[in-house]
Formats: sequence, C-alpha cells, structure tokens
Amino acid sequence: MNIFEIYRINIINLLKNLKNKNILLLPDNLNSINVDIPPVKYDGDISSNVAMVLAKPNKKTPENIAKLIVAELKNEKNIENISIVKPGFINIKFKNIFWSDFLIEVINNHKTYGIDLKQVKKNYLLEFVSANPTGPLHVGHCRGAILGDVLANLLLFNNNKVKKEYYVNDFGGQISHFTKSIFYRIREILFKEEFPKNDKDIYPGDYLIDIAKNIIKNNKDLKFDNYQNIYEKLTQLSVKESLKLIKLNLKNLGIEHDNFASERDIVLNKEVESVVKKLEKNNFVYIGKIKAPKVEDDTKWIEREQLLFKSTDFGDDKDRALQKADNTWTYFAGDVAYHENKLNRKFDILINILGADHAGYIKRITSAVEALSGKKNKLICKVSQLVKLIKDGKPFKMSKRKGDYITVEDLINEVGKDATRFIMLNRSSDVEIDFDFAKVKDKSKENPLYYVQYCYARISSVFRNTNKILEDDIETKNFKHNYSNEEIKLIKKISEWPKCVEVSSNMLEPHRIPTYLYELASDFHSYWNMGRNDKTKRFIDEKNEISLDKLILLKSIAIVVKSGMNILGVETPNKM
Repeated sequence: MNIFEIYRINIINLLKNLKNKNILLLPDNLNSINVDIPPVKYDGDISSNVAMVLAKPNKKTPENIAKLIVAELKNEKNIENISIVKPGFINIKFKNIFWSDFLIEVINNHKTYGIDLKQVKKNYLLEFVSANPTGPLHVGHCRGAILGDVLANLLLFNNNKVKKEYYVNDFGGQISHFTKSIFYRIREILFKEEFPKNDKDIYPGDYLIDIAKNIIKNNKDLKFDNYQNIYEKLTQLSVKESLKLIKLNLKNLGIEHDNFASERDIVLNKEVESVVKKLEKNNFVYIGKIKAPKVEDDTKWIEREQLLFKSTDFGDDKDRALQKADNTWTYFAGDVAYHENKLNRKFDILINILGADHAGYIKRITSAVEALSGKKNKLICKVSQLVKLIKDGKPFKMSKRKGDYITVEDLINEVGKDATRFIMLNRSSDVEIDFDFAKVKDKSKENPLYYVQYCYARISSVFRNTNKILEDDIETKNFKHNYSNEEIKLIKKISEWPKCVEVSSNMLEPHRIPTYLYELASDFHSYWNMGRNDKTKRFIDEKNEISLDKLILLKSIAIVVKSGMNILGVETPNKM
C-alpha cells in the first residue's frame, strides 16, 4: 500500500472532475504532480505540490488553486485535517484509525509491500566490476561491485529483468605483462630462477605464486622452456586462474554474475571491424588529427592522421581515436564493439558501474552508444568514488602480500561481508566514503549496520519470548486500534518504504535504502527505550503476553527491515 501513490491518483481524479465542471484547466501532462513526505516542522502526513503545477495554466495563485482542491478533499473519510502552506503546498493529516487500516494492508500484502507496481517493467543489462583479470580484487573494486549488485537487487525487487555482467579485459598489453609475470614465477618455482621484480612490465604480487603453482599442478604435460611457444596457452590458463580468484572474492562479498563477456572473443570475432564499418556507413568516423591533451607536453606530442570517432557530435570535448599508431585497435574501439554486442542483445537499458578513475570515459562511450542505437539515455553510467580506510583515526594499510594494494579478501577478513556491503552503500556512490573500522565494529548507534540488525533481533526476541513465530501469518480480521502519537511516528516511517524504493529505483541510488533503514531502526529503538519508564510502551506485559496492536506493529517493522536488508544482501539475525 503506497499511500503517496494512492493519494496522487485520488488528487488527479479530483482534478479531472473539476476540469469536467469547467472549474480548472489541466496541462496535457500531469507527471509533475507529486505527493511526498512533508517537512517535519509541518503537521502533516503527506504533502502535494499540485497547486503550484496548476497555477500557471489557470492564471491563478497557488494558494487560490489549493483552496479549490482542499474544498473537494476535506470530506474524504480518512482525512482529519488539511492545511495550505505558502506558496501553496497542500498538507494532509490522516485520522488515527487510518493508520490501523494501513498496517493491516502491510501485513496482508507483505510479499509485495514496497514494490512499485505502477512502474513499467524493463529489461536491464548491468555491467559492473570488470576489473582486469590480473589478480585479486582490491578495495577500489569493492564499492562498485556492491553498488552494482545491490542496484540489480533493487531493480529485481521491482519485478524488472536484470542480467549482471562482467566484462573480462583478457586482451592487450596488460594481459601480456600478466602472462609474462606468471611465466617467470613458474620458472622461479621449477628452475629456481630469480624473479625479475624490478622489471616495470612485471606484476610483483605474491599471489602470482599461487596461480603459477596451480598451473603447474594441473598441466603436467606443458613445457615452460620457451615463452613465445607457450604464450597463447599460458595466457588462457593465467586468465582462467585469475578469474577463479576474482569469482571467489565476489562470492565472499555475496556477488554472482550471470555472464562473463570476453574482450578477446570480441576482438577475435572481428566485432571491432564490424562496428567500425557500421559507424563509417553512418558517417560517424573519419581520418583526422588529435591535438595534444592539456596534460601532455605539446613539444613531445606528435600529431598524426588516424581513424577518429565523431564523439563531438554528441557533446564530447574532442573526437576519439579508434586506432593506434601501429594500426591496432584502441581500447575504446574494443569497448565500442562490446557495447554494440550489448545493443544487439535487445536490452531496454544498459547500465555501467565505473570506478572514479573512469569518470572521464563516460561521455565518449555514451556518445558511441547513442551513435549506434539512435536513442538517447540507452546507456546510463554510475561512478563509484574512492574508499578511504580508517583505523585508529589514521589511514589503514593492510597486508600487501597480494601486491601493492589492499584486497577485498583483507577487508572481508577484517570486518565481514555484511559490514562491508552495508557501509559501502551508506553514502551516495558519487562522493568519497570513509570506512572507519572502529565504527564498523562498534555495537552502538554509531554503527548503522549493528543498529538495523539489532532492531530486527529485538523484534525477533519479542516473538520468541511470547511463544510466537515471526514468519507466521497474523489474523487481522476486524482489527481496529487507535495508536498513540509515538506509535504513529513509527507507522509513518513504515509508510515511507514504497517511496524510498520508488526514488531509489528511479534515480538508481540504492544508498537511500540503508539510510532509510537506519532512520526506521532509530525510531524503533527510541520507542523501545520509552518502555523503561512507561509500561504502556512495553511490547511484553506482566503476563508475558503481547497485545495484537503491538504484534501487528512489530510484524510490519520486521517486514520492511527484512525486505530492505534482502535488497542490500545483508543478513537479519534473530539473535545478537
């Protein structure tokens, strides 16, 4: 039961009635009419901007429009009071009994509560992580991985179709360096040769030893005497072993992709040539020169003719190269081919989760997708900003056994999967986040994960101590109750869950969910603490029983917390 959408529809129907009576003029599109949560300072349960939307077409002040609408609404059975706040917001306060009926709706429709049933369902391809398969994932990948996974969960919650994809960059210079590094590790193990750590083209991490040992163990017939002779086979084996490590990292984070797309396959299948021909046919490529980037020394930059994509036609600051000096394809060309591959799979929306270091890449790839598809907003890119690890008030450097970075494995071993997922989502993905180990491990309000999980555990304890099962259905027939003001505050927060889901989904901002859950948990704990001094606020009475009204209230809170935590991929323990 989305009370905001229900009353938005009620208001629109009312407006159509006033139009039929020639009292109001309506614009063709009513999508800008909203019903929202009013500011705390106003005594209202819901608020609408409808009067501001209709003021201009009717050539009247918002307050005069609001008075017309209020006159029609004031006799509605659930409404106790309506007020108009300048410049014309309509604030509605419901009767007490409305909230009793509302909770029954939540209980009886708990499987669908929060789902945006009016949303047009779409088919999404969500690409995230896509780290080079040259070793384990580090903390820089972690936030984007969790953002992508939870965004997928959110879209699935709203009954959309979602495919989660990892683009494996298994072709090019970095893979050559990686293969070479594995070759030297194998030679070190088999023949005691010194590993060339000072070679700038060599990966230094000790994790290479484990990969090398696995390759030796599982490929006893291979000879590792000549690098050129074994390069192709060793590249396949090295990437395969690295992907096994990455998939294990992701699994420990609670993440599983539906598909792993290979850059190597796209290149060898001539998909780059194919997409370039398509761009040429549509006059989106030409032979030209690129001036030196601002960060480059102009005296060292050599201007040369090369194949360029007209990304400036789509708002980019310059056209982009598709070929290198040696006539091999640029990384961008391969990426254009990959996105043509995506488009050919007929998804409605493509979403890419990019790291902070790829923010400047967005315009060129969205330009390419627009050129290929002819549709704007077909590709949406979300940037995952940096994570700063803090321990004892200082930047935290963990073990560097895996190489010169902090691994996802290190982080999970330190704080666990749930804390990692919850805290990484605790702020908008487009701002940097401080991951403070002291707060993550603290069992107090300072730790948002603990506070939300403790809310669910407390509710579970009430059911357990009154010999009831939280998952069982509750009989609500003929239930009516006048809840107290403190309880209504909690119920109003429960009513905001569908609005949270709707906004989070429409804006692709899943960080709003942990924020909402923390606010709900805070309101719950505040009410719980009132029971220390006021027996009427206690959930369990002297007879070790719980009244039906409080049982229904607790059940409703648990439904929302469980639903939200499932989207986040975080556990809701019954005991803590």
